Amino acid sequence: MTIHLDPTKKHDAIFLFDCIDGNPNGDPDASNQPRIDPETRQGITTDACLKRKIRDYISIRGKDTQQPERYKLFVEKGSVLNDKIAQGYTSFNYKAPGKEGGSPEQQLKVQGWLRDNFYDIRMFGAVLSTGYKAGQVMGPAQVSFARSFDPILPLSLSITRVAATNPNEGKDNKTMGRKELIPYGLYRSHIFYNPHLAGDKVTQEDLELFWEACIKCWEFDRSASRGVMGCRGLWIFTHESKYGNAPVHELFARLQVKKVAEYPRIVSDYLIQLDDANLPQEVTLTQLV
Repeated sequence: MTIHLDPTKKHDAIFLFDCIDGNPNGDPDASNQPRIDPETRQGITTDACLKRKIRDYISIRGKDTQQPERYKLFVEKGSVLNDKIAQGYTSFNYKAPGKEGGSPEQQLKVQGWLRDNFYDIRMFGAVLSTGYKAGQVMGPAQVSFARSFDPILPLSLSITRVAATNPNEGKDNKTMGRKELIPYGLYRSHIFYNPHLAGDKVTQEDLELFWEACIKCWEFDRSASRGVMGCRGLWIFTHESKYGNAPVHELFARLQVKKVAEYPRIVSDYLIQLDDANLPQEVTLTQLV
């Protein structure tokens, strides 16, 4: 087994991505402007945004696996979470439990069924007590907020539409709108995989698809609002011991990113280097991008 695909080991990863002339993660409380740290002016992308991209990729890729039934999503657009929890009870022919939930034994079996059938519960965890109760799952894979290396420059551009919405507006009435974007941003996120929370549910294929999704998720998520986004680096530190063989902050400090242009507009305006010399014993580095 390739070491970075082993679900019984601890993995810590550095994840780089960039955005050219787009909005990597708009803030609905700020007219969808790119999220920003008001003190440093660095751009921010939330963990929820990144996990949404991974989920969306799995929804496409999972259909082409040998067991597509294992790669359904619990959290997806238009779904009702309590209905999916109820499916777990139905699969065992349990009586509808109501808000109080079934017996502890029933809840545990339903939780196992949900983990088997929904990829994002297996990997990210989920609260399963929002109606029909099945406890709570703590997922082994956690994704941090992403932060740009340098301050970003949010732009708000006016756009026009030549077509009218309603007949009484007149055919020559132009509609004004706005697009929120940044010229460029290189972002860094961190990924943590805890084998103690994987149990016997997470497989090698699950982990392989997770890393694949990190690399390819933007390839099938193109839109005018996001500009051009893509993965620019994925380094995975794998510990031989499931309790870890080195402090993660020391491993992450090995990545150095230096700006070589005054106003970066492309990834080559940065010098990206990761020191792979003299790694701690029993720590293996895998670079996928």
